[in-house]
Amino acid sequence: MKVTQEKLPASQIGLEIEVPAETSKKAYDKVVNNLLRTVRLPGFRPGKVPKQVLMQRFGAKSINGEALQELVDNALKDALKQEEIEAIGNYQLTTPFEELLENFDPNKALTFKAAVDVQPEVTLKNSKGFTLKAEEVKPDPEQLTTTLDGYRTQVATLVPVEDRAVKQGDVAVVTYHGRYTPEGGEEQDVPGGQAENFQMDVEPDRFIPGFVEGVIGMKSGETQELSVQFPDDYSSEELAGCAAKFSMTVHEIKERELPELDDEFAKEISDGEYETIDALREMLEKRFADEAADKTKQNKETAILNELLNHVEVDLPETLLDKEIESMLMQSAYQLQQQGIDVKQLFNQDTLPRLKESSRPEAISRLKRTMALGEIAKQEKLEVSPAELDAKIKETLEELGGQQDVDPERLRAVLSEELLKEKILGWIEENSTIELVPEGSLAAEAAEAEDDSSEATGEETEKKAKKSAAKSKADDEEKPKAKAKAKSEKADKPKAEKAKADKSKTDKSTKAKADSKEEKPKAKKASSKKKS
Repeated sequence: MKVTQEKLPASQIGLEIEVPAETSKKAYDKVVNNLLRTVRLPGFRPGKVPKQVLMQRFGAKSINGEALQELVDNALKDALKQEEIEAIGNYQLTTPFEELLENFDPNKALTFKAAVDVQPEVTLKNSKGFTLKAEEVKPDPEQLTTTLDGYRTQVATLVPVEDRAVKQGDVAVVTYHGRYTPEGGEEQDVPGGQAENFQMDVEPDRFIPGFVEGVIGMKSGETQELSVQFPDDYSSEELAGCAAKFSMTVHEIKERELPELDDEFAKEISDGEYETIDALREMLEKRFADEAADKTKQNKETAILNELLNHVEVDLPETLLDKEIESMLMQSAYQLQQQGIDVKQLFNQDTLPRLKESSRPEAISRLKRTMALGEIAKQEKLEVSPAELDAKIKETLEELGGQQDVDPERLRAVLSEELLKEKILGWIEENSTIELVPEGSLAAEAAEAEDDSSEATGEETEKKAKKSAAKSKADDEEKPKAKAKAKSEKADKPKAEKAKADKSKTDKSTKAKADSKEEKPKAKKASSKKKS
């Protein structure tokens, strides 16, 4: 079989394949004989249908089309094997199939063209000697106090009070009923805006603006009508920006009696794991320090990975891009599902094309970074030893606590990939200079640079406008003025009441699904102990 190769853009190889006449005839005869054996027609026994009747029943074009499809598929497989081409994804037939079908003659040679994606060639201009900056994250001095106060609140005793009004920090038992009037409609109940004997934490940031503020100052047994406004970016579109009124009745007021920060508290909050408050403090301080160190490490890795984008050249094939985009969307869908969001509303036939297109730039960056790391590993002969991998697998399995749903082969592949990535990044860091700067300083520099760029653009625009105006006056020609329109798009972020969900972007390779162990102490659920 004669095969001619041609290098195409986007890491494709074009193939012109000439199939001998005898091969075409064999493929055609195979299809016809298979039909003669299997077709069932009235008046004929199985396998006894005459060829002429078969041709009349199905038509020459239909039989030729089936033979041609099988011929093209087999010819491409044989051509890739013959030329030792490692293709990724499916082939693309560049000669129109209808054209091939129109000219197909089983007794003659068949020539057609196709293209296949192949692994791209990676050119890395530089892999070391970088001078970079990364933000250093330090533990928040207030974090220990805030965390301990949160634990105290969760196990606080609720004590009824009768001699005062509701204040912030209380727990109020309330009944409420909300009504609103949609635009152009009649007054109706607020969906989900009714409750009886609801135990409400009197904290402003947990509800829509005005809701908690209206309760503060009310006394037990009192009923009031609260006027509130749903935020413009409220999660429910029908309520966003709408005014509403809530009938609110306070039945009971309770205040939290916080436990002392002593050894008994440490034992209770940690299920006996920590005997003293000092031990609990020490554990939390270590956790916060480790978290800060991990964030600093991530910042250094991000600086390295972003720098690599400036030094790598690769012509990405569509097959890899499509797979990366699909992986990103699946990861996003899984994370949203874990947050209780109905992903079917966000990922459907109408939204998927737009989501795929918007994910494309990030997919390109991710693939380029991954390939740059792979090229460094190849150049510097960096690899993970079996002993290193076995030790990591053992450590991970111990952390997972003997879970039964872990795929050993998948876990091995993921950990091998992670260890290699760590080794490559460590090698780059050792051969580069990374300056640690205060947290938030790089973001501030970027914002300032953007402002300067905007100002410079504005000044340049103004100079051009003046020059254009002067020219117009000199030429005595009227020219329409260009109108600049600034568009600001409102981010559509779903919110539950007023709570915000933090989102983080990470540069990760695909990981095995595994639940991680929670760090102790596990804060107990808020108790509703009533002190008599």
